[in-house]
Amino acid sequence: MSDDPKDGLWTARSLEDTQKLYADWAGDYDADVAKWGYATPARVAMALRIAGANADKPVLDYGCGTGLSGMALSAVGFDVVDGTDISPEMLTRAEARGTYRQVWLGQPGTLGHIKPGDYPLIVATGVVSLGAAPPKTLDMLVTAMAPGNLLAFSYNDATLADRRYTDKLDVICLAPDMDLVFEEHGPHLPAKGIESTVYVLKKT
Repeated sequence: MSDDPKDGLWTARSLEDTQKLYADWAGDYDADVAKWGYATPARVAMALRIAGANADKPVLDYGCGTGLSGMALSAVGFDVVDGTDISPEMLTRAEARGTYRQVWLGQPGTLGHIKPGDYPLIVATGVVSLGAAPPKTLDMLVTAMAPGNLLAFSYNDATLADRRYTDKLDVICLAPDMDLVFEEHGPHLPAKGIESTVYVLKKT
């Protein structure tokens, strides 16, 4: 059995194991996902624009990792981006990019000081997924939305195959004040033959 922390990446694991995986991987993360052709950050950022997001409004990059999502947001015109992540090792690299207005270390299962409407735009690229964060994380992000706010996120193939995640999304979309305004399946990690679906929800 390999000791590579990336083996079994898209499988269920404990919070402690997830934090250890990203702590161990932080130094090589950018190089590895670049080698794999990581496409989802750019797709999520563009989906937010297509959904009508005002690029002058602040964006919360939830689970920002090393900051690749923030760079993708900046590339399509979002100038005010804040990032949070539960991995201090990944967050240090995100902060060093200079892309974010501010970053802070988050705590699992909570948005801390963030109140509904604080961020008109929320992004969670590859965060609510098998092996990273549980389905209930989507509920938490939705509670941070005020009317008119947008939430952009992605489900990779392994997550799409897990009914807990797709059922959670279906239930959220049944709410009378929630519209699914964007959905597109496409490349995630082409070199590994993995795709993802990008979604944008709008609270009405």
